[in-house]
Amino acid sequence: MADLIAFILLAGGAVLVVRGAVGVAEPLSRLSITPVALDPRNLPSYALRTTLRMFAALLASLIFTLIVATMAARSKRAEQIIVPALDILQSVPILGFLTFTVTFFMHLFPGQQLGVECAAVFAIFTSQAWNMAFSFYQSLRSVPSDLEEVSRGFGLSPMRRFLRLELPFAIPGLVWNAMMSMSGGWFFVVASEAITVGNTTVALPGIGSWLALAIEKQDARAVAWAVGAMGVLILLYDQLFFRPIVAWADRYRFEQTASAEQPGSWAYDLFRRTRMLKVLMMPLLGLGRVLMMLDRMPGAKSAPVERAASPIGNILWKALVGISLIAATWLIIDYVSRTLSWSDAVIAIGYACLTLLRVIVLIAVASVIWVPIGVWIGLRPRWAERLQPVAQFLAAFPANVLFPFAVLAIVRWHLSPGIWLSPLMVLGTQWYILFNVIAGASVIPTDMREAASMFGVKGWQWWRSVALPAIFPYYVTGALTASGGSWNASIVAEAVSWGNRHLEAAGLGSYIADATVAGDYPRVALGIATMSVFVIAFNRLVWRPMYAFAERRLRLA
Repeated sequence: MADLIAFILLAGGAVLVVRGAVGVAEPLSRLSITPVALDPRNLPSYALRTTLRMFAALLASLIFTLIVATMAARSKRAEQIIVPALDILQSVPILGFLTFTVTFFMHLFPGQQLGVECAAVFAIFTSQAWNMAFSFYQSLRSVPSDLEEVSRGFGLSPMRRFLRLELPFAIPGLVWNAMMSMSGGWFFVVASEAITVGNTTVALPGIGSWLALAIEKQDARAVAWAVGAMGVLILLYDQLFFRPIVAWADRYRFEQTASAEQPGSWAYDLFRRTRMLKVLMMPLLGLGRVLMMLDRMPGAKSAPVERAASPIGNILWKALVGISLIAATWLIIDYVSRTLSWSDAVIAIGYACLTLLRVIVLIAVASVIWVPIGVWIGLRPRWAERLQPVAQFLAAFPANVLFPFAVLAIVRWHLSPGIWLSPLMVLGTQWYILFNVIAGASVIPTDMREAASMFGVKGWQWWRSVALPAIFPYYVTGALTASGGSWNASIVAEAVSWGNRHLEAAGLGSYIADATVAGDYPRVALGIATMSVFVIAFNRLVWRPMYAFAERRLRLA
C-alpha cells in the first residue's frame, strides 16, 4: 500500500513537471497572443509555472552553495574573493540583475520563452543563493574542534572529510536556510515574472505576473485569489518536500545523547516504508560510491599535514586581487562619469545613508522580537512542525500585497512615506533571523540542555550561558543576510504604487527603481555600486568581527 501511494505521488509530480515545462519551449510571441488574464481558472497553471521556476532556482542555489561556500571555507585565498563577492551580490537589487541579464538571456535564446524563463529563474536564484551560501560557509567554519581532530587522526582526504563530516554537520542549518530561501523567492516573484526594464516589458504566466496585473488594476479580489493560491502551494510543498527533509536531517544533529523529541513527517514515514525509494536513490548512492572509489583511501597511520602558504605567493595573490579591484573600480567610475557628475555621486551617497539608517533600526527591532521566539520554537520540535508552514507563508508573503494598504493609510492620515514605508523593507527579510535562530536552537545538544537543567541554570543566566552562545553563529548568518536582503528589498519598499497612486521614500532603493524604469543605466550602475560599497563596509565593520568571534570563542568542542 505504501508503494502504491508513493508511486501515485511521484507519478503525479512527474506529470506536473512535464506539463509545466511544455510552455518553456514555445515562441516568445505566444505571450502576446495569450497574455496574463485575471481568470481564476488560469491560476492553477500559473501556480505550477511559478513553483517550477522556484524549485529550478533552488536547485541551482544548492549546487552554487556546495561549490562556492566550500571553496571559501577551505581556501584563504578563495575566501578573500568569494566572501566580499557574496556581500556585494546579496546587496544588488533584483532589478539591478534584471537590467543587465534580461537582454543577455533573450539574445541567448532569440524568439523563445526559454530566454525570459532563464532570466526569471536567475532573478529568483539571486534571492535564494546568498543566504544558503552564507549558512553553509558558517557551518563549515564552525565544525566542532574534536571532530576535526578525529578526521585528521584518521587521515581523511578532503573529499571524505567533506562527505563524512562537514556536509552532515551542515545539513540541519542548510535545510532551514533552504526553506527560508524558498520563501525569499516568493518575496521577489513579482519582480522576476513581471519584468520591465526600459522599453522592454515581459509578463510570464505565473502568480507574480498575476499579482502585478491585479495591483495595476486595483483588483483586490484577484490579489486575494493569488494569496490563497500561494498559501495552498506553500502548504503542499511543506508537507511533501520540506517537512520530510527536516525529519531526515534530524539524524545529523551533533549531540552525544538522544533527543527526547524528534520532528516527524507522515510523508517521510511513508517513503521510508517503500521499496521504491531505495530503487530511486540507487543512482545517487552509486554516484557517492564512485566518488569514494576515485578518491584516495584514507591513511591509517598519519594525518595529512597542511602546507603553509608561501609568503611570496600570498603577496602576489593580494597584489592580483588589489589590481583587479582597482581596475573594476576604474571601469565603473569611467562608465558613470561619461554621463554623470560628482554631484550625482553625492546624491547617491546621501540616499544610501538614509537607507542604511532604516536597515540598522529595522534589524535591531526584528532581532529583539524574533530571537526569543526562534529559540522557543527551536527547542520544541513538535511546535516547530506546527509553525513551520505558518512561518514559511509569512516569509513568502509578498510585500506588494500590502502596498495598497500602505498607500491608502499614508494618504488618508497624511503620514510620512519615509517612515511608514520602511517596515516593508524588513517584511520579507526579518524571517532570515527567525529561521536561522530556529536552526541554531534546534541543534543545541541535548546533553548541554540537560546539564543546564540539572545545575538549575535559569532565567537570564540560561540565556547568557547556554542559548545565546549556542545560537550566536546562526544569528550572525541570519542578521547578515537580513541586512543585505533589506538593502535589496528597498528597491520595492521605497517606491510603491497602487493604481495611479505612487509614493516614494527618499533612499537608494527608490533611486535605483526610478533609474531602472527610466532605462538610465549609468544611474543604475551608480546606485548599485554605492549600495555595494555601503554593504561591504558595514559587513566588514560589524558582521565579520562577529563571525570571527563566533568561530574563535563559541565553537562546540
